[in-house]
Amino acid sequence: MVAQPGPSQTGGEESPLIRTFFERRENLILFLAARTRDMAAAEDLVQDLYLKIAELEPTAEVRTPEALLYRIAANLMVDHVRSAQRSSRRSAAWRIETRTVLGGHDVAQEAAADEVVMGKERVRQLAAAVAALPPQMGRAFRLHKLEGMSQAQTAQAMGVSVKMVEAHVAAAIKQLAQRLRS
Repeated sequence: MVAQPGPSQTGGEESPLIRTFFERRENLILFLAARTRDMAAAEDLVQDLYLKIAELEPTAEVRTPEALLYRIAANLMVDHVRSAQRSSRRSAAWRIETRTVLGGHDVAQEAAADEVVMGKERVRQLAAAVAALPPQMGRAFRLHKLEGMSQAQTAQAMGVSVKMVEAHVAAAIKQLAQRLRS
């Protein structure tokens, strides 16, 4: 919260409106909190109220400063509520425009939580199965299938023939399929 100058901190004469604001500040917060049902919003609105009255000419004649403060506070609250409603309508319109509907039902864009868990488990199993492959077979599989090297590049990196890479990769796929089925 931004510190507000108190009555003793203002230089020179202070207006009756500012003086009344500091005298009634806590009551204004409670007044707004009771209507907004949100203490943080009420404090923000009282801060906005201070900024509004600080802009007024200090020599402006105000017959009933307390009534004016409550009127400005009520107007700020109405503006706050209207702004929140507009924001809510924009968000709802955006959700309607960006949703996917199938057969009259909303379709979630994300995978279901159980599918995500099962997918992570499947990846863990695959990683364990690849790690369990014999060293040369595992290296050929990782370089070719996981790192995207061509068979010729894999053969060159491993110092073996392309036919050997083909054999290692085929054997690795066969072993992984058997291991993941069980």
